[in-house]
Amino acid sequence: MARVTLDSDPIPVTLRWAVRLLRGEAVAVGLLAGWLIWADLTAASTDRLSAWLVTAFAIGAAAALWALGGGLERRRAGARAPAIVLQLMLLPIGWFMVQGGMGWLGVPLMALGVGVSWLLVSPATSRALGFGAPEGGQ
Repeated sequence: MARVTLDSDPIPVTLRWAVRLLRGEAVAVGLLAGWLIWADLTAASTDRLSAWLVTAFAIGAAAALWALGGGLERRRAGARAPAIVLQLMLLPIGWFMVQGGMGWLGVPLMALGVGVSWLLVSPATSRALGFGAPEGGQ
């Protein structure tokens, strides 16, 4: 007979939303990577090496975001710091978009980075990942 364990401590809503947003970011970056592949293959003239390196970076970022979402969903505490780093990378990206006249995209990206970072360091998420004060403590 298979052993079944029940998790009596459900995933807090902050962690659940962080995972959803990380997975959503992974899908968005994956779609961007798909477009980059198409652009790389159909470009008339380009620096092929640079184009493929940018595409590879996008594919890697999508895979990393998806994997970190999965790790957090399984309550792996080690997934939190890299996920926060990736979210904080949205701040300079968004800032340069604002400076370049694309504030309509830059400001939401910065808000997303700050918002997901907050979800990842919130008290409920910290407790679920094994950080923070023990029960009854402050």
